[in-house]
Parts: sequence; C-alpha cells; structure tokens
Amino acid sequence: MHENRWTRLVLAVLLIAAVALITVSYRDGGPNGGSGAGNSIFGPIERVAGDVTTPVGGFFHAATHDDASQIATLQRQNDALRAEVSNEQVAGAEAKQLQALLQLDAHGGYKIVTASVIAVGGDYSDTVTIDAGSQDGIAANETVLNGDGLVGIVTAVGPATSTVELATDASSVVGVRTAKTGIIGEVTGSGQSMAGNDTMHLSLFNATAILTPGEQLVTLGSVGGKPYVPGVPVGFVQSVTSAPGALTQTALITPYTDFTGIGVVGVVVAPPRTDPRDAVLNGLPASVKQGAQ
Repeated sequence: MHENRWTRLVLAVLLIAAVALITVSYRDGGPNGGSGAGNSIFGPIERVAGDVTTPVGGFFHAATHDDASQIATLQRQNDALRAEVSNEQVAGAEAKQLQALLQLDAHGGYKIVTASVIAVGGDYSDTVTIDAGSQDGIAANETVLNGDGLVGIVTAVGPATSTVELATDASSVVGVRTAKTGIIGEVTGSGQSMAGNDTMHLSLFNATAILTPGEQLVTLGSVGGKPYVPGVPVGFVQSVTSAPGALTQTALITPYTDFTGIGVVGVVVAPPRTDPRDAVLNGLPASVKQGAQ
C-alpha cells in the first residue's frame, strides 16, 4: 500500500514538472529553449520513478506470463480429457452395437465377418466404407447387416476395405416378404438417408394382397444367398400409399436400421443352412420392436 502511494505521488510530481517545463520552454522562445533545464531537473526524478515502477512492472509481467502458461497447460489437459472421454464413448457405443449384432446373428445362423464403418460415401450415393476386405474373406454381392437389421450389400472389395451400398440408396432393390402372412414384394431406397430421411418404398407383386400398417418385413433371399440371404429384418409398414384403382398396393417403409448411426456391421460370408424365416425378428432389440408396434 505504501509503495502504491509513493508511486502515485512520484507520477503526480512528474506530471506537474512536465507541464511546468513545457510552459518555460515556450516562454524561452521555443520547444528547445528549456531542454537543458528540463534535463537537469527531470532526469533525476525520472530515474527515481523508474526505480520505483520497474519492480512493479516486472511483477505484473511475470504474473501475466505465469497465468498465460498455466492457462495453456490447463487447456491442453482439458483437450486431452475430452479426447479420452470421446474415445471411451465411441468404444462403448461400438461394444453395444457388436453385442446387438451377435444377438441378432444367433437367431439367423449366418456366418459373418464383423467390421467397422470408417467413411461415408458422397452426395450422390448412399454408401459407406468398412475396414474389412478380401483378406478377411469378404467378396462382392454379400449381405451386410447390423444389430437392428439390414444395412445393404457389398459392391466393391479391396484387400483391407470394402464399399457397402446401403439399402436406402436410390438404386437399391430388395426382395422382401411380410412376416407371418408371407406376402411378397420389393423395397426400393429413397436415396436420402444421409439427409436424415431413410424412408423406403414397398411395392407388392400380388394384386389381391392387403397391407396393414405395422407389418414387419424380412429379406426374401436370393439364389445362393447373394446378394441377399433370407430372413434379415428390413423394416415395417409405416403407411399404405396405394392410389385408388392401383393394380397393387404400395407403402412407405420405416427401416429398422438407423442409417445415420451405423458403426459396427456384419458381412454375411456364408448363408444359413436353412431359411430362418421370421426367427431373426426375435433377436431385434426391444427399442426396435416397439417402433414397429
């Protein structure tokens, strides 16, 4: 406190002296007239003020430097903690997805190779890249699923990665049948899953078949199990959209799979020995089943 008063007093004296010197200088005929007197009077005072204020300035400089260093250290530690939490959350989410996939597969009897999604396709196609390829036993035209149901098919294979065309892609056509009633039709993608709209479209083959909202759909299966193995859950009827006088019924389908949150998938490298029919639906998570009701 005493040092602060002394500093203020010195600064006040310096200010008064400066004003006086300026006045004397101009009275003596110009700005340089009083420079000698000013130097002889102002110099000692300036040195005293410097001696007083230098330790104070040095203290604040050191304090500011220390604070900035501490803040930078804390920021780095905070960033590291955030990254660690994020990694743990991702690992936890993938573990849950893997568990759901294995539970679903247990009801289907498929032989699968598990993989993780590592990239998402472009604006003109609904595709993802997974971190497994030919060296893992994967080939083109194989069914891809996750713990919620159908994901799509493998369209391109490299040694360590593969491209998967999602069932929501505009070019995707999946043969399906309704659970229990066995009505046959095909589901096509809307090509908008990456924009958050993953609704698909169903067209029936039978002109006399009747659809009702809530009916569940599974894959019909292809010859030799490629590109689609039978019995994989696809989705449920959201609403019937047939126009009056249409030859066959059409409907909007809500897929079981959340295509915006795919993490862990399974590629079916060998079909089941027998058609699982509707058994795989029993392996769906409870939250997915509730959506179909």
